[in-house]
Amino acid sequence: MMWSADEIASLCYDHFNKLPKRGKPEEGREWTLLAAVLQLTHSPEHKTGDILNDSHAEVIARRGCVRYLMEQLYRAVSGQSSAVFQPGTEKGQWMVKPEVSFLFFTSQTPCGDASIFPMNCNEVQPCKFVKETQNKELERRGSKRTADSDLEEHPRIKTRVGHFIFEKSVDGEEQKSTTENKERSQSEDILKRDLHRTGAKCVPDGPTDPLQPGLLYHNTGLLRLKPGRGDSTLSLSCSDKLARWGVLGFQGALLSHYLQKPIYFSAVVVGKCSYSHQAMVRALNTRCAHVTGLPSGFSTHPPKLLQSCLEFTCNHTHTEVQHTHAQGKISPCGAAISWCAVSQQPLDVTANGYKQGVTKNVLGTPKARSLISKVELFHSFLKLVAVTEQTQLPESLCGKELRTYWDYKQAAGPYQQAWTQLQLQAFPLWCRSPRELLLFH
Repeated sequence: MMWSADEIASLCYDHFNKLPKRGKPEEGREWTLLAAVLQLTHSPEHKTGDILNDSHAEVIARRGCVRYLMEQLYRAVSGQSSAVFQPGTEKGQWMVKPEVSFLFFTSQTPCGDASIFPMNCNEVQPCKFVKETQNKELERRGSKRTADSDLEEHPRIKTRVGHFIFEKSVDGEEQKSTTENKERSQSEDILKRDLHRTGAKCVPDGPTDPLQPGLLYHNTGLLRLKPGRGDSTLSLSCSDKLARWGVLGFQGALLSHYLQKPIYFSAVVVGKCSYSHQAMVRALNTRCAHVTGLPSGFSTHPPKLLQSCLEFTCNHTHTEVQHTHAQGKISPCGAAISWCAVSQQPLDVTANGYKQGVTKNVLGTPKARSLISKVELFHSFLKLVAVTEQTQLPESLCGKELRTYWDYKQAAGPYQQAWTQLQLQAFPLWCRSPRELLLFH
């Protein structure tokens, strides 16, 4: 990658600052996150970086990118020039131009598994501590568990419980007393040290967090439900979705009808914040690395992981510094800004899932919909199908009676096969949207 992490972060922050004030957090009282998908175009003469989407969340950034890709594919199919796509080698199929790639930027470590790692000694835990006296069994378990790679000085025998490791000395029986003292000291350290915690809860019907003091509060490597606004029974954490996109691609099922290969992120860049490269590798790459039996074109595609030294000025830390008592309680910004490089209405500002500023009497109507809602993206896809000549229609869309969003998603055979293999081998507890919620047309 020819761009540095700081250059990527600076480009995203500068673009965010140029956007209209509408939907942005109130300085000193509200904070937010920034996520962006960037298209990088390389050529022998120069390189360019065009921001496709800025937003307050990783999932919104990806949806904005899908909206952009939908327009670029529409242009290609209708015979216009496209900055992204070129004809593929199979009927009705398109490929990303070889000089084009996409990377993902987020100002904060993705919620969920990537956010779980030991805190530094000078960091303060914002969450309440669990009393050490709550569970006497903890001391026995604590002597067997610590955070990933907490001790790495010498060769050891490793005992893994869940995803936490404790390493026992093998110096011999004559060192028994020293070893016991060291284990006791390590057990005490486990209780004193703490983890960066995530608000994302474990998915139902699976392993749960111990919720014990210190390094025993969380288990790692688990699927988690996204914290905050939204339907907590359906939305998986950003760590989980980034891991999924590393196998299925981030284009989704609908665009897969037209694409010869999935589209993967070449890199994930994180802004300056509490960060662990090891936790990012575990959450985004390792959990899916063993998946096999994928259809042609699909593969495990771990992105390069980078961190910038530049901090987002609208984050929680900066907001606390600028906050005054008269402003009341600090809170997350209630609006979400989506911007993408499309020809019409590039800016989309929503609050509580609807366009910001709409009145109650239009809720549930097209006037209230976000431009990156599932319904609007589906309608864009139907326009793409309508403009496609019958002789160039992808085989997966030929000779079938497809009407609803669910129908079109399920008809993307290779994508659904890859998704099935990913679920069976890595994410069997993934909560999928009920069919009845996807029958719109």
